[in-house]
Amino acid sequence: MAYAHPSLPIFPLRTVLFPGGLLPLRVFEARYMDMVRNAMRVGSGFGVCLIRKGSEVGEKDVETEEIGCRARIDDWNMEQLGVLQITTTGTERFRIVSRRVQPDGLLVADVEAVEDEAAAGIPEEASGCRLLLKRIVERLDAAREAPTDDEAMPMPIARPYLFDDATWVGNRLCEVLPIPLPAKQKLMALTDAPTRLDIVQRYLKQHGIV
Repeated sequence: MAYAHPSLPIFPLRTVLFPGGLLPLRVFEARYMDMVRNAMRVGSGFGVCLIRKGSEVGEKDVETEEIGCRARIDDWNMEQLGVLQITTTGTERFRIVSRRVQPDGLLVADVEAVEDEAAAGIPEEASGCRLLLKRIVERLDAAREAPTDDEAMPMPIARPYLFDDATWVGNRLCEVLPIPLPAKQKLMALTDAPTRLDIVQRYLKQHGIV
């Protein structure tokens, strides 16, 4: 028996969204304004996929990676007319099964879920990853809470902090480290948290960070 795959509007971007990651966006193209409005109305979110070929703005024949992450819309405002500011959080990963372009240029895909990762703690050999992320979070928290005349700096890592969770630690380090986008994409697509953390740990050692 064949099962239908759910459809999901896709926002092609030059970034990799990880589950649990925060992603603020400025939306101004009509097709994406309509996509966001509809997503907020039905509570469905939208998919974020890394661009493989093409550009974020204007182009309708953009090519994306097959595996992406669903974005949940948490907040929005329109302080500037015609520009929608939204904050999103990555939820679950998906794989594109088929895709089509609507007349307005919006990419819509039939998707299937990527399997969840098994829960895993931090291996002893990757303890440096946990310590590094703790230091990063402490500095970000301190900078955010420091007295300033400017508006409070948004925190790029959301609570709760799960420093004993291999998936959470690996995902957050992948987001903040200067890893090339194709490599980030491969790390996001992995379904084994300890393997991802091991790769990150080796990256940190190679660059003399830990």
